Amino acid sequence: MLENVRRERRIRAIAFPQKTLVRPVVIDGVGLHSGAAIHMVLHPAEADRGIIFRRTDLVTQGRDVSDIPARFDHVVDTTLSTAIGNAAGTTVSTVEHLMSAFSALGIDNALVEIDGPEVPVLDGSSEVFIDAIEAVGIEKLDAPRKAIRILKPIIVEDGAKRAALLPGDGFRVSFEIDFDNPLIGRQAIEADLHDDFFIEDIMHARTFCLRRDIEAMWAAGLAKGGSLENAVVVDQDRILNEEGLRYEDEFVRHKVLDAVGDLALSGRPLIGRYEGSRAGHAMNNRVLRALMADRSAWEVVDFMEAPEAASSGPELVAIPAD
Repeated sequence: MLENVRRERRIRAIAFPQKTLVRPVVIDGVGLHSGAAIHMVLHPAEADRGIIFRRTDLVTQGRDVSDIPARFDHVVDTTLSTAIGNAAGTTVSTVEHLMSAFSALGIDNALVEIDGPEVPVLDGSSEVFIDAIEAVGIEKLDAPRKAIRILKPIIVEDGAKRAALLPGDGFRVSFEIDFDNPLIGRQAIEADLHDDFFIEDIMHARTFCLRRDIEAMWAAGLAKGGSLENAVVVDQDRILNEEGLRYEDEFVRHKVLDAVGDLALSGRPLIGRYEGSRAGHAMNNRVLRALMADRSAWEVVDFMEAPEAASSGPELVAIPAD
């Protein structure tokens, strides 16, 4: 009986197409850590191109210098953000909020032209990226989308930190944080990337920091562009931002946003489940590298959608790719 249901779902499933932007999106802002003024343009790209970052201030030196694929194996630093780089030493940091927006919107292909070393922080969330991309529209390409289906558990632990990629349907993310702060404390949440809830209530959550840590970040050359306009600042038991929190558990929601952006560096959508506990950018990249290093832990499949589920989000039907 169960096999008949599965067979029927496979027959009714349709190929989910790759997507890109309809036309370019211009975004200007300040880098959170560098403090640099950044001009960035998101361009449409053809099928199977993936996400490429191009440093326009370095294009005269050739593509080997200017271009960086948005992939897990190009991550070169995870200190308070995720930075990618190439063999020439070119880097772009704080890519996670933009990558999370691409992932939530199903954008597979884009060329990101940027004239500096860091993606603009904007309001500290992915909201501006989401709104800007939706304003120009999303184009379906004449090519099927491929996905990475997780076949067995991959778990990375480092003391109290834990990150796991597990088999499952769709792509669910659960996260738990536990801060030595009376206002943040312990928070936990679970969300499905393909639910409307994700874009509406996860992608608007802002990055945050403790006031007591700011001077140490400055001393390390970080957070030069940070302000109450682009980060939630917590001072003991109060929020310094005049408008307060967007959600009572905005802190853990932003951790989910970060994780989705970091895991989008897999290069293809994931089918499975991510569980994070006190994890950050480093753990997210470590578990993704561990997954990709174990060829028995994943397979490439066609990303399929059941038509009757399309109105409420895709019901994923993974079929091995040819």
